[in-house]
Amino acid sequence: MKELVEVIAKALVDNPDAVVVNEISGEQSVIIELKVAPEDMGKVIGKQGRIARAIRTVVKAAATKVNKRVVVEII
Repeated sequence: MKELVEVIAKALVDNPDAVVVNEISGEQSVIIELKVAPEDMGKVIGKQGRIARAIRTVVKAAATKVNKRVVVEII
């Protein structure tokens, strides 16, 4: 799932080298932290958070296959 978030984020931003994704695993849940350059923050979040919500939806759909709960945090 880390790779999935990384590919999506790099496709959205102007500076793909600044994209950093960290994955913190627990027993039943996974936290994915997405860091982008400050000038690309709006492109990842989108108007009224629509793009961020779409990223979270795609990742949650992928997580259901492995019975995990995923939280995507944009930093």
